[in-house]
Amino acid sequence: MTNKNPARRLVVTSFLAASALLMGLPMQASAAEPVLLNASYDVARELFKDINPLFVADWKKTTGETISVNQSHGGSSKQARSVADGMEASVVSMNQANDIDMLADRGLVAQDWAKKFPNNAAPFYSTMVYLVRKGNPKQIKDWADLAKPGVKVVIPNPKTAGNGRYTYLAAWGSVVKKGGTEAQARELVTKIFKNVPVLDAGGRGATTTFTQRDIGDVLVTFENEVNMVRAEFGDNFEVVYPSISILAESPVAVVDKVVDRRGLRKQATGYLNFLYTEAAQDVIAKHYFRPRSEKAFKKYNANFRQISMFTVDEVFGGWKAAQKKHFDDGGEFDKIYQNK
Repeated sequence: MTNKNPARRLVVTSFLAASALLMGLPMQASAAEPVLLNASYDVARELFKDINPLFVADWKKTTGETISVNQSHGGSSKQARSVADGMEASVVSMNQANDIDMLADRGLVAQDWAKKFPNNAAPFYSTMVYLVRKGNPKQIKDWADLAKPGVKVVIPNPKTAGNGRYTYLAAWGSVVKKGGTEAQARELVTKIFKNVPVLDAGGRGATTTFTQRDIGDVLVTFENEVNMVRAEFGDNFEVVYPSISILAESPVAVVDKVVDRRGLRKQATGYLNFLYTEAAQDVIAKHYFRPRSEKAFKKYNANFRQISMFTVDEVFGGWKAAQKKHFDDGGEFDKIYQNK
């Protein structure tokens, strides 16, 4: 029998809706638009701020679906631990494979995550260079200059920041690659960190310390970061390239546990695939990250100086070995810094 009482129909509908929510049943109302969260590292915030709108527009055009992308930034290792502790990130875009390996060990990311996307799942890369004050008053040219008495070096904490870790490994590896011993490498890195006045948690904090707090004679950070500072502050600073540095890949991965629970696998995978498109690679190169696209690299070739680079695998036997020896609690870095 048809219920002709509008008020009664409203009560019945409300009751059914509440019951459905309590029982976990889906309602027929249209679902909210999907929202991705990209947990990324400090100095990539401007990059993804420019890439995300392009992806949103492209996704709408190709699938008809409206989507949003939110960002979370901090020190790379700190971000990885936040995801491990429950941050609901759909994807992670870190500055070292070690951070994603940790998430894989926790069962949040696929063990073979590096094979899910091209170039070891790293759509771009960078290297470690120096930012010095105008005129380079301390005449800093290479890693050995960072160890000289009276030179204040700004480096973020290698325990929490990927670029702090890359800086440590770049300095250590610069000795080994030139035929030096492990003892000589340890001596150089020890002297460099004795010259560090403060350890910021992330790369952007270190940049602020150097540029705005006016602390230090040299900032060691990613190539894209020093060029961003030059663009913002003009002629107050100069960029110095050492004779040799480290290849710093920025890997990405889908956070399986999150996307499967939220039904976002298609969108998350599409987002990371988009990073390899010419549109995204163009933005990547424009932001002074080194793109995988030959076309984009050629277009922005003036942004990237030639520099000899070595890999973590080549000198340290991979990220897991480097982490265990140098950055785990009680490792080389702890011994060096505790004796500062």
